[in-house]
Amino acid sequence: MSTAGVDTARSRGRIDKRQAILVAAFTVFAREGYAQACVQAIAAEAGVAKPTVYNHLNDKATLFRHAVTAAADRVHAAGVAVVTRLADTGHLRDTAIHLLRMHAAPESIALRRLLHTELSRHPELLAALDCANQVQHALADRFARLSLAGHLSTENPDLAAEQFLALLTGPWDARSRLGTRPIPDQELQAIADAATHTFLATYGTGHPLE
Repeated sequence: MSTAGVDTARSRGRIDKRQAILVAAFTVFAREGYAQACVQAIAAEAGVAKPTVYNHLNDKATLFRHAVTAAADRVHAAGVAVVTRLADTGHLRDTAIHLLRMHAAPESIALRRLLHTELSRHPELLAALDCANQVQHALADRFARLSLAGHLSTENPDLAAEQFLALLTGPWDARSRLGTRPIPDQELQAIADAATHTFLATYGTGHPLE
């Protein structure tokens, strides 16, 4: 292998190890909270030596910030990917179900709990909340396109996106008791059906695609 190839492999290995540490750190912080979590436990979760963690991330606070931000990026990038596939209102129910399943996923629940618990002590985590808005912005963009195509009737796609997400997450939060009670997939589908019906009753145009 050439020198350039060796350097590339080392760089990739370092990136992979850093990602593994961040995933492990999020797991430990979500399980134990910031105050109780220790770097030794994170190193054990990641399968690396404690000094390796410090080599990649300087201290516990930095590790926490990067771990939460990385988790937020993963969760919300998945949501944006689902939303950008929304081509017409006939697929709105499928989009609703996928968004609900992601909202109910363990990593997503853990992320929200950590943010609610630690935000007052770690205001730098506001960046993770800004990341969450990416899903709403992507949905607003889809709704604007559908409105221009005559499939929806809204002059404020941002508000429509906010309301559609609230129709999904509000009932789930209430029924699951903020993620402490498992919700069967059949019930998730019922929530998605109701949200889609209510949304289209307000913003639909009666287009054949609906």
